[in-house]
Amino acid sequence: MSGPTREASSTAEVTAEKTDGVSRRTFIKIGVVAGAGLTLGIAWRATRDPGLPASEAAFVPNAFLRIDDDGSITILVHKAEMGQGVSTALPQLIAEELDVGWEDVTFEFAQAHDAYGMMVTGGSTAVVESWGPLRRAGATARWMLREAAARRWGLPADELETRDGRVIAPNGSELTYAELATDAAGLEAPEDVAVKDVSEFRLIGQSLPRLDVEAKSTGQALFGIDSGPSDARVAVVVRSPVFGGRLRSFDPAAALAMSGVDEVIEIRSGVAVVARGYVEANAGRDALVVEWDEGDGASLNDAEIYQTLREAAQQSGRSVTEKGDASATLDAASESIAATYRLPYLAHATMEPMNCTAWVRDGQCTVWAPTQFANGPAIIGGGARQVAAEAAGVPVEDTELNVTFIGGGFGRRSEHDFVQEAAELAGQIEGPVRVIWSREDDMRHDLYRPASWHEFRATLDRDGLPEAWEHRMSSQSILERLVPPWLPGPASRFAGKRDPTSTEGASSQPYRVPNVHVTYTRVDLPIPVGFWRAVGHTHTGFVVESFIDELAHAGGHDPYEYRRELLAEHPRHIAVLNAAAEAAGWSSPVPAGRARGIAVVESFGSYVAQVAEVSVDNGMPRVHRVWCAIDCGVVLNPRIVRAQMESGIVFGLTAALYGEINIQGGRAVQGNFTDYQMLRISQMPEIEVVLVPSGDAPGGVGEPGTPPIAPAVTNALFALTGERIRTMPIRLS
Repeated sequence: MSGPTREASSTAEVTAEKTDGVSRRTFIKIGVVAGAGLTLGIAWRATRDPGLPASEAAFVPNAFLRIDDDGSITILVHKAEMGQGVSTALPQLIAEELDVGWEDVTFEFAQAHDAYGMMVTGGSTAVVESWGPLRRAGATARWMLREAAARRWGLPADELETRDGRVIAPNGSELTYAELATDAAGLEAPEDVAVKDVSEFRLIGQSLPRLDVEAKSTGQALFGIDSGPSDARVAVVVRSPVFGGRLRSFDPAAALAMSGVDEVIEIRSGVAVVARGYVEANAGRDALVVEWDEGDGASLNDAEIYQTLREAAQQSGRSVTEKGDASATLDAASESIAATYRLPYLAHATMEPMNCTAWVRDGQCTVWAPTQFANGPAIIGGGARQVAAEAAGVPVEDTELNVTFIGGGFGRRSEHDFVQEAAELAGQIEGPVRVIWSREDDMRHDLYRPASWHEFRATLDRDGLPEAWEHRMSSQSILERLVPPWLPGPASRFAGKRDPTSTEGASSQPYRVPNVHVTYTRVDLPIPVGFWRAVGHTHTGFVVESFIDELAHAGGHDPYEYRRELLAEHPRHIAVLNAAAEAAGWSSPVPAGRARGIAVVESFGSYVAQVAEVSVDNGMPRVHRVWCAIDCGVVLNPRIVRAQMESGIVFGLTAALYGEINIQGGRAVQGNFTDYQMLRISQMPEIEVVLVPSGDAPGGVGEPGTPPIAPAVTNALFALTGERIRTMPIRLS
């Protein structure tokens, strides 16, 4: 196998059988809502054949592709574009198998439709799930076009070649796909079709230009907040400032007296003020007189929350992983190493705040939504289309949901609260309405990354290697809210028991330890929690990689070599670890006043190691350089992979340095970027990304870059200052 490359990554050999794993059209396995990357053994089959989305194109072989007789080739993107590049990556899969030039491809976002199964974008699964189906979609269309040419020429199809949107005969005669589109439309699609061997790839593995750059650069790209009818009125919603609070009463008189305010309407989430524009609606909301029943949560604060988490973690908990007898080994040891870690609630802080536009007319509901979860089965609450239909009082089949560009998702837009508000309002008023959240609404009514508490104990043998490892953790459960307790089969294990989205990364930590015990205790608190970029790995990646670093130093080992020793049975971990350490020059001298730290985390099917070089400036950490190595299996578009690693590092570094939602009086303290700080351009480290090719199926890239950065930084700070950072965000004494 070739070694790592820094400029380009070779694609690895993967068979369709090895990577396929996703069933056809209307049968899909439900990966529980966007960010989880978790598969429940539940099948969703449409109650009727969904057919194909409506189109007037000459040739529509499947739901993902349209070819017209004018030569236009349009690929329907059924995943949400949040900046992560799926509007390029997914067309790249189809274009490869279709044998067309990249310059001839355009894309559109697919409307919510059952032909796409469950339309959810999260868990870094867009390419993973699409690798087989979209390649087959392109190959099927190519087969039909070639067959149409064969019939026109009276030649065997296997004697014909396809290239750059043309079918070519042995004698050099050519027919374009445009010329064949109508004929191909009259053919029956084959049940199965062969996809290309890796050796035949021309587009997969190339850093092709992104298809969305021009639209975004020229202002043509329509994000949710820009979409829908231009004459839509704007609504803002007053919600309970206390988590779990209820509306007691409101007086609309003062709001209705404001210029431009048309209506004040009670909805499930609070009171909506509808006006001709955002400024007028916001002024009306400020004038609205509302009284809330704040409930029992009005006294909740940080101290109580962390005390509850601490006590829960110290309980016996639900056993997640058990190997050997960690408790007996620890109890028999003359000494042990212990550490406690605490992580806070985190907001998503997307640049585009929550918004949605809806219009109910003549029994039809039309929605424009920047959503990560457009369509899904009612058994788990449905997707945005189903939620909108229920909220508007319109049948699902009469509800049209248009997915827009998204100005940041990170799991937040897998939720449907903003969609429900718009559709519910649209069902009660005349004309289209656009619900817009303010930055403060967005920050104080988020579904946060759960706070968590982690207690560790370990013993070392005479060589300084771990003999026993005990990890007790506690947090709120994301899945408890989403997975009904009555679901049969594998899903039933989530309800009231353990939540894999909280324990992932800790339940299967890769280090060789003969005695391991990991437990999880669910804590119930009124703080709303949801999927946040990299989900549970943001907890466990930090604590596991921090504690293994503590053990390395306690045992007198170099942290990099210690990991290599304990990961001997995990070659993909070692490959990225070696690549990152080599790129950073781990064994070379560090510039004066600086130190390096290292971490490696497997998440969402990919393996990422990072080395951070840090200093301390006026009592604050400064990250100068980050070396990142990733093995994500087949590299579809190297430029996108590198961009996503950089994005994940910035996201995780921002959280490590600044991220924290404090709770006082049952409400979120932070409300805007003045008190929920973002990393500035001037603080951006220099990042080098090394692609480590392997022979495995594609893994995720949207999230795996985030978990290793915090422990890499704090491990470097320990090497520099001797101070262990066990609480986020980083605060140096």
